[in-house]
Amino acid sequence: MINNKNKVAVIFGVRNESSISWDIALKLHRSGCKVALSYVADTKDEVLFLMQKNGLDSGLTAEVDVRDEAEITTFMQMVYDAAGPIDYILHGVAFGNQQIMCYSLPGSDEPAPSYLDIPFEDLMDSFNISAYSLIRICRVAKPLLAKNASILTLTYNASQRVFPGYGGMAINKAALENIMFYLANYFRQMNIRVNAISAGLVMTTSSGGISGVRKLRKISKYTAPLGNVDASDVGDAALYYFSDLSKKVTGNIHFVDGGFNIMGLGIDGE
Repeated sequence: MINNKNKVAVIFGVRNESSISWDIALKLHRSGCKVALSYVADTKDEVLFLMQKNGLDSGLTAEVDVRDEAEITTFMQMVYDAAGPIDYILHGVAFGNQQIMCYSLPGSDEPAPSYLDIPFEDLMDSFNISAYSLIRICRVAKPLLAKNASILTLTYNASQRVFPGYGGMAINKAALENIMFYLANYFRQMNIRVNAISAGLVMTTSSGGISGVRKLRKISKYTAPLGNVDASDVGDAALYYFSDLSKKVTGNIHFVDGGFNIMGLGIDGE
């Protein structure tokens, strides 16, 4: 077991029990970490319930819109004052509406929105939340970080390959990965590492509402050499980055997708 006793972690992106970010938060807690969680207005009750149910300190929480630097600052300063320097940060936030992701609603006869018609303002808001927020969080966190701190973000292979139902979110993930590279270089003098996990398709609340996601999971089950992954698989890998085991690893995109990313051809299991 990795020992994170007296370490402090700040997690952005827990929505509910199915969230990848929640699995990571719970594993950090069980490894001895003091875990702080942000929430948004419609996830507050769920986040507080999960924390209380699992023995996390519900005092280390706040409502945070990652587009608002003042809210991030208030939250992270509160964590620093209450728990000490921050050792770990998880950036697990992402948002794109139906127009951005270009998917049809399950059971709907309406065609999916066209990639060519992605609204610019919607894309910029999605980019702000899903990609630029990593820079914003790191800017706020810089004076509050512990020595040898670790920052981790969550990405998806649509940054490098075409998944039609992911549309403009793929733009955000490609930008996010590039931001991660540059932050890894920026933080070199502070010996702070910045990495990304590229997770396979996990059935979260968000992904479950996308038309065709179950078909893609079925394809992945047979195409990926090790089959589909779940949130727990991603959480296990994240714990490596949130430990001293990864102290010389930075600027890395770590695939946790059963090997789906290496395949050039889909395999039909039927």
